[in-house]
Amino acid sequence: MTETTETTEKKVEYIELIYDLIFVYIIGRNNSLIEHVSPGGFVEIETYIGYLMATLVVLTVWYHSTLLINRYGKNDVGQHICLFVNMYLLYFMADSTSVHWQHFYVRYNLAWTLILLNLSFHYFLCLHKITREGKQDAEAAQQVRTAEEEQIRHSIFSLLLQALIAAAGIPGYFLTGLPLSLLAIPAGFLMDVVGRGHSSRVPVDFMHLTERVMLYIVFTFGEMVIAISGYFVGEFKPSAIWYSLCAFLIVSGLFVSYGFVYNRILDRETRAHETGYLILHIFMIIALNNLSTALEFMREASVADVPKNVFLTVSFLMYYLALFLMWIYARNRQKADVIFLVRLCIGSTVFAVLMAHFYRNGMISIGVSVLYIYAMFALIHLFWRKRIREEEGGK
Repeated sequence: MTETTETTEKKVEYIELIYDLIFVYIIGRNNSLIEHVSPGGFVEIETYIGYLMATLVVLTVWYHSTLLINRYGKNDVGQHICLFVNMYLLYFMADSTSVHWQHFYVRYNLAWTLILLNLSFHYFLCLHKITREGKQDAEAAQQVRTAEEEQIRHSIFSLLLQALIAAAGIPGYFLTGLPLSLLAIPAGFLMDVVGRGHSSRVPVDFMHLTERVMLYIVFTFGEMVIAISGYFVGEFKPSAIWYSLCAFLIVSGLFVSYGFVYNRILDRETRAHETGYLILHIFMIIALNNLSTALEFMREASVADVPKNVFLTVSFLMYYLALFLMWIYARNRQKADVIFLVRLCIGSTVFAVLMAHFYRNGMISIGVSVLYIYAMFALIHLFWRKRIREEEGGK
C-alpha cells in the first residue's frame, strides 16, 4: 500500500468475506481428521500431525491471499477472478482431506500448486501495473514504487518456490513414500523472514488486516457454535442441561473476551509488522478448532479421560496465550504491566491444577473451564477499567 499524506481506511470487501467462507469449510474438513478416536481412546499422533499440517497449508494460503489483497487489492475484475479460481481449487483440497490422505495426495498437491501459481500470477499483474504507472511518477513517488516492486518480486519468488516444492512433492512421494511437499511450509516461512526488509518498506494497512482477521475469527467461532449443537440433542435431563449450558457459556465467554480485546485494547491505527500478527492468529485459530473438538469429546465415553482432559486444558491455554500476546499491539494507555501478567499466569496455573485434579469428572471439568474463562475476562475488564481511570485522573 502506497503511503500518502492522507489515507482512507481500506474496507473489507464482500468478495473477501465470500472467499473466507471456503476456508471455514475446509478447516471444518480438517477438523474431521481428529474426530476419529483410536481403540486406545484418543486421536493417534500421526493423525493429529496430519491435521496440523493440513491446517497450516490452508492457513498459509489464506495468509498470502490476505497480504496480497491488503497491499495491492483494488476490488477489480482481476482480484475477483484470482479469488474465485482459488475458491474452486480449494474445494479439491477439501475433498482430498482424509485420514487416508495417501489416496488423494496427487489431487491435493496439484490443487495446492495451482493456487500458489495463481497468487504469483496475480502478484505479477500488480507488478506490471505498478511498473507502468511508476514511469510518470515524481522522484519521491518512484521510491515508493521501487519498494513495492521489490516487495512484489520477493513475494512472487517465494510463491513460485513453494509451488515448485509442492509440485516436486508428487513424484517425490512415489519415490520415497514421504509427503515432501510439506517442506513448502517452512520454505515459505523462511522466505518471509528473509524478505522482512522488503515487506517493512511497504507496510500493510493494519486496520484492514485486523478487521479481516477478526472476521475470520468470527467465522471460526461459528464453527464452534455448530460443534456444541450436539449438547442440545438427546434425553432432556439435568446432566444434559449442565453440559449444554457450560458449552454455551464457554463459546460465549471466549468470543466476548476476543471482542473486548479487539475493540478496547488493540491499537488498530498502529504501524505494525503483519507477520507477527497473522502468525499469532494462526495459533489462535488452531486453538479454537481444537477446542471445538475437545468440547465434542467431553461427553464421549469412548474417549479416555486423561488425553481428553489434557487436550481441553492445553487448547484453552493456547487460546489465552495467543489472546494475551495481542497486548503487543495494544494502545499505549493499555500496555500490560507486570502485575497484570502475574495475575493472568496465576489464574492459568490454578486452572491447569484444577483440571488435572478433576480429570475423571467431566461435569466438574467443564464447570472449571467456565469459571476460568470468566475469571480471565474479569481480569481483562478490570485492567482496562484501571487504565481508563488512570487516564482520566491524569487529565
